[in-house]
Amino acid sequence: MRTRLVTVLLALIAATLAIPGTAAADTQGGASLFGQIRQPDSDEGVEGIDITVSQDGEQIGEATTDSDGNWEVELPGAGTYHVVLDEESVPEDYDAMQVPAGPERDVEVREDQRFAVVFQLVPAGQGQASASPSESESAEEDEESQQDSGSAGGGEEEGAIEAPEAASGSGMFGQVVSLVVAGLLFGLIIAISSVGLSLIFGTTRLINFAHGDMVTFGAIMAMIFSGTSTLAALHAPFEGIPGLGFATNPFVVATVLAVVCGGLLGWLMERFLWRPLRRRNVAMIQMFIVSIGFALLLRHVLLVVFDANRRKYVQFRIQDMIEIGPIAITPRDLGILVLSIVVLVLVASMLQFTRIGKAMRAVSDNRDLAESSGIDVARVTVYVWVLGGSLSALGGVFLGLNQSVYWQMGFHLLLLMFAAVILGGLGTAYGAMVGGLAIGLVAQLSTLWFSSQLMNVWALLIMIVVLLFRPQGILGRRERVG
Repeated sequence: MRTRLVTVLLALIAATLAIPGTAAADTQGGASLFGQIRQPDSDEGVEGIDITVSQDGEQIGEATTDSDGNWEVELPGAGTYHVVLDEESVPEDYDAMQVPAGPERDVEVREDQRFAVVFQLVPAGQGQASASPSESESAEEDEESQQDSGSAGGGEEEGAIEAPEAASGSGMFGQVVSLVVAGLLFGLIIAISSVGLSLIFGTTRLINFAHGDMVTFGAIMAMIFSGTSTLAALHAPFEGIPGLGFATNPFVVATVLAVVCGGLLGWLMERFLWRPLRRRNVAMIQMFIVSIGFALLLRHVLLVVFDANRRKYVQFRIQDMIEIGPIAITPRDLGILVLSIVVLVLVASMLQFTRIGKAMRAVSDNRDLAESSGIDVARVTVYVWVLGGSLSALGGVFLGLNQSVYWQMGFHLLLLMFAAVILGGLGTAYGAMVGGLAIGLVAQLSTLWFSSQLMNVWALLIMIVVLLFRPQGILGRRERVG
């Protein structure tokens, strides 16, 4: 039975992955340069700044930033273009940052590529100042985060984690250690996000294709809440008080609210979608199709609400690097590492030692036996959906912290979550944790020898090999069929 379910899973993954590729091809609009000019340390755009693009001394086009700071110039094709920001059009409150790139630059654009050009503003009078390393890092991050995910040959690799830098002079060893740390970071995020996916399958035998979009939901909720002035006002009286200052930090509160919203979304899905379908004895294959439809619905609702732009959490955009031996890592990524380990230990302890955790494991192992033993399976199922929704939201926040937040981020992580669950063992939370770490390490270390664009290929290859030689996964058990 499980082998058949996994076969259906792989077929549906292939069909689902074909959907965005087709859409991207249909909306491809040729080569162009684009960007967003924002206020210093803010996501608010600056209107009325003029951008001119030329090639070999001949003007190709010009654009003026709109109310959101966005601009775009269509290009006749591939080539090298000279882009100039008109400093006279910059509002008097700001100056264009002169370093590291300045208001003029040459960019190389490939055929049909949408290339992001990032111009940074600083408060008036600071435009000639040297940029700190953290500001230079922020400019590079902004340029990567604005690359269009549907462009041919452009943009950052979807689902790729930002690797900590190797400290200067550390050589090959430092690069390997940096990739191991990046792999652990990536693997922990995958593990947190996929624990709920595995538990949901274990308790209901449902493969939830909307789980990736639940990850996106959490990241976007944190983005929305962290930008509200109410949280900033609540934080102000406690800002200088140790403990209370951290607990009332707008981003900390926003993360907690996002996790709560993720749990609420999981409860709503179970209460008003999956439970009624189970009571009507809807076949599992129909429920798979419903989950794909719900995933598409949720994904495009998030697109409408959040729009298609990539954004970063403002509070963590600029950070100085911390050097630990051969590793240079930001406090943001170090915090993600520590918090992810703490969360996974807490989840494992809950599953191992609490009454509800033992009930979850019992239902996942054998639903019928658990029900005949007096366990309220319906109640346990609700708890599993709430836990899965909360963890997926937290995973989305962590992924958005390291990369950027955009409407398809969870969907692009979905294949890796499936690979982690299958590698670790379908239906087991511990298997999802082990599988997530393994997938993250393999994906990052593969970039030592292969292009980063092939990272997801290795995850898919691992999944296929596991299905061929050990279909029950690392921690799964063999089951008798028939």
